[in-house]
Amino acid sequence: MQPIPPALLYRMEMIEGYTPEEKLQIALKHLIPRVLDQHGLSYEFIHIPEAMVKIVIQRYTREAGVRNLERNLAALARAAAVRVVEQEQVVSLNKGVQGLSTPLVVDETMLEKVLGPPRFDDRETAERVASPGVSVGLVWTAFGGEVQFVEATAMVGKGKLHLTGQLGDVIKESAQIALSWVRTRASDLRLAAAMGFNLLEGCDVHIHSSADAVPKDGPSAGVTVVTSLVSLFTQKRVRSDTAMTGEMTLHGLVLPVGGVKDKVLAAHRYGIKRVILPERNLKDLVEVPSVLANLEILVAKRIEDVLEHAFDGGCPWRQHSNL
Repeated sequence: MQPIPPALLYRMEMIEGYTPEEKLQIALKHLIPRVLDQHGLSYEFIHIPEAMVKIVIQRYTREAGVRNLERNLAALARAAAVRVVEQEQVVSLNKGVQGLSTPLVVDETMLEKVLGPPRFDDRETAERVASPGVSVGLVWTAFGGEVQFVEATAMVGKGKLHLTGQLGDVIKESAQIALSWVRTRASDLRLAAAMGFNLLEGCDVHIHSSADAVPKDGPSAGVTVVTSLVSLFTQKRVRSDTAMTGEMTLHGLVLPVGGVKDKVLAAHRYGIKRVILPERNLKDLVEVPSVLANLEILVAKRIEDVLEHAFDGGCPWRQHSNL
């Protein structure tokens, strides 16, 4: 929403993402009856238990809307339709058999047979953040909120910043601000000694945002980039259960961002347990009360607050000062 002029945004109706609970009710009350009708079926032929619908939502369709959810339910309906046709052929060949057998009950085995292996699991975040230099951000795209991994690496060079991953001009500026902020504090952690070269003079930094095919822009990746850089240069891993969003200034203030509801919903869909938000975005949480019971919301006024929450044991600056 950030590029939309305020006067135009005021006159628009914003369509937000759905919570998993809302998706479940939409599927049970609207999507399943519709796909059954479209395939000439009824509940006499196929039964999709509520537990199986939840699995489809959690493991196959991590999206803000329900379009892919409906597609997956339609695939199950087609499998049931094939079974009905096959049974009708058997009935016609065996006149002593009356009617069809009991409805096809969808289970996990059928899900994998029809939909394939699960596309998502809760281990992905832990695997991606297993190495220093990786942090988990929350971004807004044209498809709603998304979880975004930011990776940073360093090499001997001339102080250049390299950015990859379909990044727009605003996010590139945020990355430059983040690197400048970290470099001004290099001496606090004696990073030159830790990395084997001078961070201020002899180091090139490469920052990559995953999902190259998805264009990304906006200032809300600032705190995520700082966290990945601090993780890289201190060789401390970021907590895998924590995601963050927030714009930062050159002096370390954390500013509010847009799309908070979509971002928090994305964190919930992804199995994230802790979310770091700018302090001034707390008012936006009234829009997502249904998922807050499963999330720990942490607020940040300055970038040091973000780092305090993002690392086990607190901010590496403070850890170092206590050595």
